[in-house]
Amino acid sequence: MRFDCEVLIIGGGIIGMSTAHALSRAAPDTRVLLLEKEAAPAHHQTGRNSGVIHSGVYYRPGSLKARYAVRGAKEMVEFCRRQELPHQVTGKLIVATSREELPRLHALAQRGRENGIPVRELGTAGIAEREPHVRGLAAIEVGTTGVCDFRAVTERLARLAEDARVETRYGTEVVAVDRRPGRGVAVLVRDRNGRETVVRSRVLVNCAGLHCDRLARLAGDRPRMRIVPFRGEYYSLRPEAEKLVHGLVYPVPDPAFPFLGVHLTRGIDGGVHLGPNAVPALAREGYSRRDLRLDELADTLRFPGSWGVARRHWRYGVGELRRSLSKAAFTRQVRRLLPEVTEDDLLPAPAGVRAQAVLRDGTLVDDFLISEAPHTVHVLNAPSPAATASLPIGREVADRALRVLRDGRDRWT
Repeated sequence: MRFDCEVLIIGGGIIGMSTAHALSRAAPDTRVLLLEKEAAPAHHQTGRNSGVIHSGVYYRPGSLKARYAVRGAKEMVEFCRRQELPHQVTGKLIVATSREELPRLHALAQRGRENGIPVRELGTAGIAEREPHVRGLAAIEVGTTGVCDFRAVTERLARLAEDARVETRYGTEVVAVDRRPGRGVAVLVRDRNGRETVVRSRVLVNCAGLHCDRLARLAGDRPRMRIVPFRGEYYSLRPEAEKLVHGLVYPVPDPAFPFLGVHLTRGIDGGVHLGPNAVPALAREGYSRRDLRLDELADTLRFPGSWGVARRHWRYGVGELRRSLSKAAFTRQVRRLLPEVTEDDLLPAPAGVRAQAVLRDGTLVDDFLISEAPHTVHVLNAPSPAATASLPIGREVADRALRVLRDGRDRWT
């Protein structure tokens, strides 16, 4: 059997590129090929987020999100420093605006300490000192949070991997997968001109993000989850109003939902971004209300977990939909933290889509999900804080791929 590569990575977001980089360092003689259907890396989730280097304060102690975010935040700052990429460790405030939120704020502070993150509890005077225009009853200050340009990070990882002889092909989409015992994986791919070719590999690594569950099914696996896409819509502050926000300001999140709520982010570009909300998208790459893919929407609606999410979280969803359809309602949400802002201060900004894994009973998967199958490693849930945690996630996926490669070789010989 002739193989075009030993490890084939599908997906050129930050997780796919981090995996390629990790493989090039851990096993430099391994032939690695990465395929990305877009013309450049970081086109979807990686390039359409708020650019925050998360501290790991929100996540359940011992979970992959907690461990990889805490470790990844340190590594991301160091990577950006070494590679001379734009970044800044700003810290952030998580602010309670009502008495009902105070117990959750205190619990969040305790969770942060359990995760090894230094947090400082502030009263109204402390909030005013950090963010004079922000209103709140109490807050916690998380000093290890920062901002960077994750698209630039991904492009640098791609260059480092290519310098280490990883091959990357853009504009190449997976059409079909044939996986057989002892014969590795044969992947039919189509380029932008419609030409189809077959790529044969010993191991397939699925980092396809919004399409990861579909790729897993193409490979013959039946993952217990399905990706349900949620669009996150943003506004930015007009330049005259940017002085109202100095750094990063977050609300106290709802523990029943894996989204952090509308927050205020001064990005690495100096602008202030407001958002995101979270509304169901009508396509996996549905960045506007007009983006509709009937086949993808039908696939989502046929999945029982989608209806389970709707039943469990309909009240939350109604509020998110209202803020999506009404700029005034979105502004009122922002004014809970920033009372001086007006509707005229908000300018539309590009949206993103979160690839959220959902189980058949409607449970939202709240941790990173990486699984293995014959000749295959699947990354099946890697939403935020995956960009922050991408370097340790990449090493983990690379280690699994090398183990699958080694085990497969042992069986063939």
